[in-house]
Formats: sequence, C-alpha cells, structure tokens
Amino acid sequence: MKSRFISLLPVLAVLVACGPGHSQDNKTFQGTGFGNEPRQVPSSAVGMKTSFAPVVRTVAPAVVNVYAKVRVRENVDPFWQMFGNGVPQSRTEGSLGSGVIVRKDGIVVTNNHVVAGGQTFMVVLNDRREYSAKLLLSDPRSDLAVLKLEAPGETFQTIELNDGRDLEVGDLVLAIGNPFGVGQTVTNGIISALNRSNGEEGNFIQTDAAINPGNSGGALVDMNGKLIGINAQILSRAGQSSGVGFAIPAAMVKRVVDSAAGGATSLKRPWLGAKGDTVTSDIAKSLGMDRPEGVLVSDVYKGSAADQAGLQTGDVILAINGQAVNDAGGLRYQISLLNLNQTAKIEGLRQGKPFSVNVKATPPSDSPPRDERLIKGENPFAGAKVVNLSPAVADEIGVDPFDAPRGVMIYSIESARTYAAGVGLQPGDIVREVNGKVINTSGDLDAVAKQGARSWRISIQRGGRIITAQFS
Repeated sequence: MKSRFISLLPVLAVLVACGPGHSQDNKTFQGTGFGNEPRQVPSSAVGMKTSFAPVVRTVAPAVVNVYAKVRVRENVDPFWQMFGNGVPQSRTEGSLGSGVIVRKDGIVVTNNHVVAGGQTFMVVLNDRREYSAKLLLSDPRSDLAVLKLEAPGETFQTIELNDGRDLEVGDLVLAIGNPFGVGQTVTNGIISALNRSNGEEGNFIQTDAAINPGNSGGALVDMNGKLIGINAQILSRAGQSSGVGFAIPAAMVKRVVDSAAGGATSLKRPWLGAKGDTVTSDIAKSLGMDRPEGVLVSDVYKGSAADQAGLQTGDVILAINGQAVNDAGGLRYQISLLNLNQTAKIEGLRQGKPFSVNVKATPPSDSPPRDERLIKGENPFAGAKVVNLSPAVADEIGVDPFDAPRGVMIYSIESARTYAAGVGLQPGDIVREVNGKVINTSGDLDAVAKQGARSWRISIQRGGRIITAQFS
C-alpha cells in the first residue's frame, strides 16, 4: 500500500487498490426504480427492501484486477564485492490494483499509482480470465492510466460513463473494489460532496461508501449502472475507511481515455493563461457581489488564450461551458477537460456586470524554443541538461508558468558523479548569472561554460530565492 498527503486536510491520504473476486452473471440491467425518474426517499418497508443487485450484476464484470511488475536491482554488501561476490542482484516487485473496462475492445482505466514504474502488466477479469496488457498512457497529475488488453478480436463487457452533469449531493452510489485483498466487494453510500478540490487540479467526488486499502482504480457507480468516478484516495488517521473517500470524476476519465485511444502517450492539456484567486467573502463584498463565488483574475499572460479572448485583470470567472467554477483548482480542472483547439464559453462578471467570451483551448506557449543542451567540460554546470524556460516547459514540470520567469533552467542532472551534482545544483534551479554575465538563454550558458575560468561565481534562483556561490 502506498500513501501520500493531500492538502485538503492535515490527515493521511491513503492511495488504495482493488481487484475482482467472485464472477457475476452478465445480465442486462432490467431493474425498476433505477431509471431517470425523480429521486425519492423510500417511504415503506417494501421500499427499504429494494436491492442494488440489478446494478451490481451490470457493472461488476467490467471491474478487473491489474498486476504491475517491475524488476529492481539490489546492491550487495561492499565487503563481499572485495571477494568477487559483488554482482548486483535483481528481484521482481509487484503492485496490485484494480481497473475498469470502458471500451469493448479492452481499454482499461486505472490509477497511475497502480502502474507507476511497472514494466509488465497482467489484467484478471471478474470471471478469472487473464490477459497481458500494454500501457497506453499514464498521467500522474490526474492519477489516471490507460491499459489495452492484448486480446485481438475479443469484445468485453464495459461500464458506460456518466459525465457528472446530473449528479447531486445525496445521490446513492456503489463502490466496487477488493479491500484488503479479500475479493471483489461492493459497498454503498452517498455522494457526500462534489467539486472537492485539492488546491491543484483535482475536482474530486467525495463519498462515504466504504473505500479501504485495496480499492485504487475501482469503480464508483450511480444507480443507473454508470461509472461516475474512479476511486483513488481516502482520508484517514488509521489507514482505513473513515467515511471520507475520493473518486476522480468520469469527465476526466473520458478525457484521458479518449487521448489514449487516439494514440497519445501523455495527456496534452490546454493552458488558459489567466491566473486567479478564489473569491472569498471579503473579496465578494469589495466587488459588490451577493455571495462569494468564482475566481478573480489577478493576471493575464500576454499572448495566451485568455489574452486573445479578451479576459482582463479584475474579471470574475463564474463558469466554463455552463459548469460552475468554485475556486482556482476548479478553474484549472475545467480547462483541463477541454480538447486542444476546442472553443469554450467563459461566463463571469466584469465591473459587476455579466459578460461572456469565447476562448480557444491552446497548449502553453513554447516560446522561446527550449534549445535543450547538455553542458560539458570542467565547470560547475558539467553534467547538467539545461533548457530555456517557457510556459510549455514550466507546465511540463508542473510549475505555474506565472511563477517561472524567463531564463535558463536546469532540467536534469546526468548522475551524482558530475560536477553539477557535486556543487549542489538541482533540477528546477534557474541560472541567473555566471562570472558577472547575465544568462538569458541556454546558448549563453553553454558559451560561458566552454570559455572556462580559474574561478566561478554563479547566481541561481531556487524557490523564489537568489543564491550566490563561489567555486575555484
């Protein structure tokens, strides 16, 4: 079981994994009371006995186990290396998670943390059939990955996706997974909250359906038997379900799956080019708004999609394509759902009056060109790979382009034995000055490094701080 912290609450966020158990009948869902009629609370003993079995029979066969294996090299004790017994050994490590078949040709979606680092993949169906699988796409930012079963000509039962537009807090849901490895298990609960942001890009569905270690990649379905989310995280001090679980919405799942099916190996996100702050109660009062909602635009990147669409500093963004924007994380999420070159309608308030603009979803600007170079020779930068900073490079490494001013960034360092590593340089450092010369491009740095010097005085920017060091 792997774990990580998310910024929602200062408690442990446990990444959970799941898999199949007993086989189910592949019957078509025929149950009554599970259609699109108005929602009702059971009002009689008969109503209380209504079963979830029709939904489970429909969706359970499409939930699968995902096995990822990776070969790990182990170093041996240096003492034995002295006697010729120091050949590094390797062992196989594996991770077990769950996935959901979303296309009849064997496209499976799961969590990225289930397959991360995996070299070979095996998928086991609910009826215990086993298939090798190929990793088509992995996206750490959304924590989603897409696999393809190696089964030419075969068709598989799937779960239809619900884009979430009709979801409401209080709706009944089922979570299907393999908690603690006991076998496929179904739990029920309600949608506790929608659009739950982690402060970054996520816009999770929160549920009280029991989700425990062993459920990652499992299905969260509605009463129509449609997939509304992929179970991904729980918040817990004890490492097990405390009634606060999170699922990645099906709208993001569809975006990732469509990209993989189209041949992409990574998710290409559009970039709005507008930076904003969540509207608080104080901000709402200062703007004359009835209540706090939306995102107040604080900066617009020149030449970006937002700039070309006419967004201005001081605008309040309330919705994108009719979907409400509640905070800065929600704004990034709604933009990430757009396909490149798609036109979206942004609605909001400008000086207290409603306005709307159409924005074309475009990728982050790659100007200036990255001009990637590996610095060589005898200098403090030897062994470092450097690139010119641009919105595209910043977005690629997960940095807000507004927080990454133009300049030359150390993209990677070849090994711990290089000069660059020895003097303490790190990926993400921005080189500002070398021996009194301002560094504007990777070509500038390469030229200064090739000239050589008896001593080196360099200034770098790291995390908003300027650090200067002398080497000889």
